[in-house]
Amino acid sequence: MEKVLIGRYVSTHGIKGEIRIKSNFKYKNKVFIIGNKIYIKDKEYIINSYRVHKEYDMITLKGLDNINQVLSFKGSNVYIDKDDLKLDNNEYLDSDLIGMSIYVNNVLKGKVNSINYINNNKKLLVVNNKLIPLELIKKIDFDNSKIVIEEVVGLL
Repeated sequence: MEKVLIGRYVSTHGIKGEIRIKSNFKYKNKVFIIGNKIYIKDKEYIINSYRVHKEYDMITLKGLDNINQVLSFKGSNVYIDKDDLKLDNNEYLDSDLIGMSIYVNNVLKGKVNSINYINNNKKLLVVNNKLIPLELIKKIDFDNSKIVIEEVVGLL
């Protein structure tokens, strides 16, 4: 099982065990579904209810209906099993790009070492200690582990 970080449990809401999750996850619509499994502190839980409140994703967990049952999770990361995401063919996780080769005009320029997150909307690939905005990606070929980016003089 490959766990994927979907957010952080930041607080409780009310006394009936509802938890407040701060999440910038790209595919929330595939995660926050009643009946889906999530993982907190390496333990599996089932989503019992879901709603959005302000900038938070609010959930309750099956079998936990009291604030005292969920307080110990506060501050924990929340994960989902990657296989449970059921991504479509054109969808991918940022982590799927790590290790892929970067090409400009059919010339290999390096590999993606990591991804830096500047804010909620800005992501940068790290290649040869240089930062490349995701907006420069022209094509992603997962079968050949290849990313083609636009040429920007002096970038790589």
